[in-house]
Amino acid sequence: MSDIRVAVIGAGGRMGSHAVRAIEAADGLVLAAALGSSDPIETVLEADVDVAVELTVPDATQANVAFLVDHGIDTVVGTTGWSPEALDALRERLAGHPDAAVLIAPNFSIGAVLAMRFAELAAPYFDSAEIVEIHHTRKLDAPSGTAAHTARRIAAARTAAGLGAMPDATAADPDGARGAVIDGVHVHAIRQQGMNAHEEILLGSDGEALTLRTDTFSTTAFMPGILTAVRAIGDRAGLDVGLEAYLDLA
Repeated sequence: MSDIRVAVIGAGGRMGSHAVRAIEAADGLVLAAALGSSDPIETVLEADVDVAVELTVPDATQANVAFLVDHGIDTVVGTTGWSPEALDALRERLAGHPDAAVLIAPNFSIGAVLAMRFAELAAPYFDSAEIVEIHHTRKLDAPSGTAAHTARRIAAARTAAGLGAMPDATAADPDGARGAVIDGVHVHAIRQQGMNAHEEILLGSDGEALTLRTDTFSTTAFMPGILTAVRAIGDRAGLDVGLEAYLDLA
């Protein structure tokens, strides 16, 4: 079997530079292109790329992914900021390119993916659920894509279990102290110097609480997830959201 030719888009960033080194060191993968912010996206066509790893910024990612899909290039996306409307538009675009696959992964950390899955399993058994996410001060978006994805999965699990709104007597919050609300789940974002990527999922009922916490201390923790996705995406089609779609978590 021939090696998979990979392009990293956003190769000059923290995630991108680590991805470049991980792909160069990985068996069965070839780094065919490494695009910085000034490099044209068309470079991937000249490099005869099989899979693109898109690690840019929210303002650029949607246009990049649209270009890649239109040219039949499977794409692993680590850039956050995708709204439900943007995901729906991407699904429509992919319908016209049935041989292309896109994975949008809010988090490539195996620990974070497991925490989301555990929260989804636990959510129907507790009355309340809230999320606190902590990231470094260079992060551009809030709340994080991981926290938003976690909130939506918790909400979906509660809805599937027939649960109603969570108890909350807050009548006034002029300063936004209760945080963002995503599908009925409160999400609190902290940006703190010295931190990297951390999430606490707080679940509670009368007389008990369950706290799930995941900590990522280095960008290198995301590389096994990226390599897993790059190797597997050739067997997929359409859009997957979340690395768990590529893992055996049934």
